[in-house]
Amino acid sequence: MEIAVEDMGPGPEVFVFVPSYNHAPFIETCLRSIFSQTKKPRKLLVIDDGSRDESVAVIERVLKDCPFDSELIARENRGLCRTLNEGFAASEGDYFAYIGSDDLWLPDFLKARVELLEKRRKAVLAYGHAFLMDENGTIFDSTAEYTDSWGDYPDGDVREMLLQGIAPVSSTVVYRRSAVEGLMWNESARLEDYEMYLKLMMRGEFAFDPAVLSVWRHHRYNTSGDRLLMLREVLAAQQRNREAIGLSDNEFVRLAERVKFKYARMELQYGQKLSAMRLAKESWRGAESAFQLLRFGLRLFVPMAAVNLWRSTRKKHFTEKVSE
Repeated sequence: MEIAVEDMGPGPEVFVFVPSYNHAPFIETCLRSIFSQTKKPRKLLVIDDGSRDESVAVIERVLKDCPFDSELIARENRGLCRTLNEGFAASEGDYFAYIGSDDLWLPDFLKARVELLEKRRKAVLAYGHAFLMDENGTIFDSTAEYTDSWGDYPDGDVREMLLQGIAPVSSTVVYRRSAVEGLMWNESARLEDYEMYLKLMMRGEFAFDPAVLSVWRHHRYNTSGDRLLMLREVLAAQQRNREAIGLSDNEFVRLAERVKFKYARMELQYGQKLSAMRLAKESWRGAESAFQLLRFGLRLFVPMAAVNLWRSTRKKHFTEKVSE
């Protein structure tokens, strides 16, 4: 499907940042998706965080085609959160958006998110759903397909969503710079955005845009593939911020049970039955209902071959629908 590219011209300014690390096969697609935005950024900054592949050479070549101000900083590895803090400190303008060097934006991404934030002056950020793409560039799913479970993204108050351990996909977010000022990405955290979202939810609303304008690439190096790591990071972030959030000791314990049971269900979804059972054993009180517990138990007996067959069929149908 062809999408017409039309320059919006002057208006609110967006600073775009790309933290790059070992994504040589994907970084050109990422950068060119920024070049093709209908809302042109004020500036594009790329910081390569000590890549050991050909990323820097690819970035240098591709940035020669950038139609607006751009800059590359290549340095030693310092970690993603420290790199995000460095990128934000260098930013200017009204809005800040960053995108991982393996992801990409559709042409109207910045235009739509900025227009939404201009209308929603109390919103600290705008976010939405994302397509899911594999290593070969095939779109096979979308977070919008999961609104009956973890993908039911709210508009406005996001406290309930975040406290369940669910967060916006980073490639879908545009931040209001003034809302982020004075905050920092936690440089000791492995899950870079979740704690920032917890802090921002206390500063204002999250504006939800139902349009799917981002692509989240899935490959074997994604942190999102390590669900137990994500669970540990979510619980640690909630513990660090529980006083600011206003959680009592009892509320925190109940919340941790809910989050753990949600991750037990996720582990089961991906065929990790042993870790799912271990998590469920210590968090079954976090189930929303007796029916949810019963369903979890029944799923333990479903062969993974049947689950994988259903997934491959679903992926094929979704890919065919998107390519029409």
